[in-house]
Amino acid sequence: MKYALRPTVAAMATVVLVPFLSSGAAATPAPTGPDGGAAGASWVATQDAAQQYPNVFIEWDVPITMSDGTVLKSNVYRPADASGRPIETRTPTVVNLTPYTKLVSNLADHASAVPGLSDALIDALRRFDLSGTPLSGVTDLTKAFGGGELRNFSVDRQLITSGYTQIVVDVRGTGFSQGEWNLLRDREQQDTVEVIDWAAAQPWSDGNIGMSGISYSAINQVQAAARQPAALKAIFPIVPGSDLINDVLAPGGGFGFNFIPLWLTAVNALKWLPDAQSIANGRFDQQWLADRAASPLTFMDVFLSGYTSTRFEDADPRLKDLLSGSSQARQEYLADPSAIRVPTFVVGGWHDLFTYSESKIYNQIPLPAGQKQLLMGNTYHLNSGNEYGKPGLPPRLDVLQRAWFDKWLKGIDNGIDGFGPVTLRQQGGGWVTANGFGDSATGADQATHRRMYLSAAASGTAASLHDGSLRPEPVADGDRLTVAPGMSTVCSNDAAQGTAGVLSIIDGCAKDSRIAETNALTFTSAPVAAETAISGPIAVRLNTVQDAEDGYWTVTVNDVAPDGQSSVLTSGQLMASLRQVDDANSTRSANGDYTDPRPFTSLDLRQPTVPGEATTLDITLSATEAVLEPGHRLRVDVFAGNFPKGLPVLPMLVDTGLRPQHVQLDPNRPSFVNVPLRGNPGW
Repeated sequence: MKYALRPTVAAMATVVLVPFLSSGAAATPAPTGPDGGAAGASWVATQDAAQQYPNVFIEWDVPITMSDGTVLKSNVYRPADASGRPIETRTPTVVNLTPYTKLVSNLADHASAVPGLSDALIDALRRFDLSGTPLSGVTDLTKAFGGGELRNFSVDRQLITSGYTQIVVDVRGTGFSQGEWNLLRDREQQDTVEVIDWAAAQPWSDGNIGMSGISYSAINQVQAAARQPAALKAIFPIVPGSDLINDVLAPGGGFGFNFIPLWLTAVNALKWLPDAQSIANGRFDQQWLADRAASPLTFMDVFLSGYTSTRFEDADPRLKDLLSGSSQARQEYLADPSAIRVPTFVVGGWHDLFTYSESKIYNQIPLPAGQKQLLMGNTYHLNSGNEYGKPGLPPRLDVLQRAWFDKWLKGIDNGIDGFGPVTLRQQGGGWVTANGFGDSATGADQATHRRMYLSAAASGTAASLHDGSLRPEPVADGDRLTVAPGMSTVCSNDAAQGTAGVLSIIDGCAKDSRIAETNALTFTSAPVAAETAISGPIAVRLNTVQDAEDGYWTVTVNDVAPDGQSSVLTSGQLMASLRQVDDANSTRSANGDYTDPRPFTSLDLRQPTVPGEATTLDITLSATEAVLEPGHRLRVDVFAGNFPKGLPVLPMLVDTGLRPQHVQLDPNRPSFVNVPLRGNPGW
C-alpha cells in the first residue's frame, strides 16, 4: 500500500506546480498517492479554471422516441458563446438517465450556478464542522454536498463550458417521460442503449458518449456498458450496484424494509409532477397522464404484498419472481460487469447500500488497471465525496470525472490512467493506494485469510447478551448461546446504512455498536500487538440451531478501541432457509474456506430448517479495508434480526415464529470468521 502524502507536501505541490502545469508548458507528471500529487493538482486546476466557452445553452424537454413508440424527455446542455448561442463544433456527450425527474437535476444545477450565492453556499457547506460532537455525522453530509457531488448528480457546467454536451433524461414512466416505470429491467436497459445511439447521431455530437450519475444512474451505467453500445466510450458510476437483490432489495433474504418503501414512495411521488409549461401553452401530453393512471404507484403493491400474505402461494407473483433466481425478472436485475469493455471509474463507500457489489464490479471488469479504477470512501450512500478535495485526500469527484472524460472521450494525456488504480480509505486509518483489492490484489497488497474461532469464554470487553471471545486456534469448549429477535438494531450502523446514511448523523448508533450489542452475542479477540490491516472479503460460518422452520441471522465485524467503542467495519445477513450457496459465483481461500459465499437467495432452493437440529450457515459480508491500531481488538457480533434495515417478508417471518435462535459452539462443527489480514496481530 502507498500511503497519503503529508498535507503540507501536497499543499506545496499545488501552489508551486499548478500554474506551470495548467499553462500547458509540460506534460502532466505521473500521479502519486491518493491525491494524485502534482497530477492531481493539475486536474483540480483544469476543472476550476475559466473554461473555453462562457455560457451554457439549454434545450428543454427534447423528445427522444424509443423503438416501441414511447417518448422520453431530455434536457440538453450545450456549450455556448458570449451571446448565448450554442457552438457549432461537435463535442463529446455525457448522458445521465434518472428516475428522480430532470426537474430535480435542473433545480440542483441552477442552485449551484447562481453567481456569488452558490460559491458562498458551497464554501459554507465545506466549512461546516461538527466533528468531535455527538452529531459529527452531519458534517459528513454537508461536506459531500460541498465537495462536487451535486455536479455529478445533476449537470456539471464546468464540464459543459469546457467543450462537452450533457443530456439528462427521465427514464420511462418517471419525470416527464411517457410509459410505465420499468425499474432498471430489460426495457429500460434497451431505452438506455437507444438514448446513447440517439445522442451519438445528433449534429452537435462527435459520436463519443460517456455516462455519469449517482446511485440509480450509476447502476444504469453498469447495465448499459455491459450491453456494449458502439458509441459508449467511458463511464463514471458513483455508488453503483450489479446484484440488486443481494445488494439492497433482499440481501440474504432479509427484505430492505426501511430503504425500499421510502425510495419507492419518493420516485412514485416525483413522477406525478406534471410539465407545467406544457399545460400553460396548451400542449399537455395526454399519453403521459394515461401512463401515470395505468401505474400510479409502481411496485408499491408488490412491496405491500410481501407483508400482507402469510403464504407465498397467496403473494403477488411478481414478489415470488424477485425472490426466485430462475425467473426472467430476477435475471434482468443482474448486470454482468465481465462484459464491460469501456474505461470505468467506480466510486463506492464501505457503508453504502451497494457496498457488496462495488469492489466486485471493479474486479470483474476484464480491463487492465488504469482503464478501470476503484475509489472507496468511508461513506454512506448520501455522503459520497465527504472526504475529498483537500491536501492529502483524493481530488473532488467532479474533478476526477472531468479528468476521466478528458482522457477517454477527448484523448487528453492527463495521467488519470496512472491514478490508483485502487484508492481506499482505510477504516481506522487514512487514504491508501494499491495495485488491486481483494481477489485482484497482488504482492504486498494481498492479504491472507485466516480463521478466528468463536468461543464462549468471556473476553471481559462487552456489555452484551453474551460476552464471548475470538481465538486464533480451535477451541475445545462446547456451549449453546441464545439470542432472540429484538429492537436494539434500530440504533445500529446497519440502520444508518439502510436509510442511505440519514441516521449516520447519530454517532452513538452509526459509529458505535454498544447500544445494538446489548441484544447480541459478541466474540472479541485479544488486542493486536502491531498495526494490522483487514483487506478484502469476509465470511462467517455459524453452527446454528433454530426453534422454528427458519431463522434470520445478522453478523457484523467490528473494530473495538481501547475505550470500548465498537465500530462496524462490515456486515452481512442470511435467512437460514436460504442458506444454499452459489458455488459457481463464490470464492474460497487457500484452505477451502469461503471468503464470499454468495447465496442463491432463491425460493426455488429454499430449505426449511428442522427445529432442534444443527444447521451450518455460511454468511457473506461485504469486502472492506480497515486497519486495527495496536491495542485495538477484532469483534464479531451476532444478532437474531436486523430491523429496520431488514425484515423478512411475512411468509418467512411467520416461519421464524420470532423464536429465539442459538449458536451451537461445537469443536466438531466450529463457528469462525474467515478474515483477510496483513501484518502480524500477535494473536
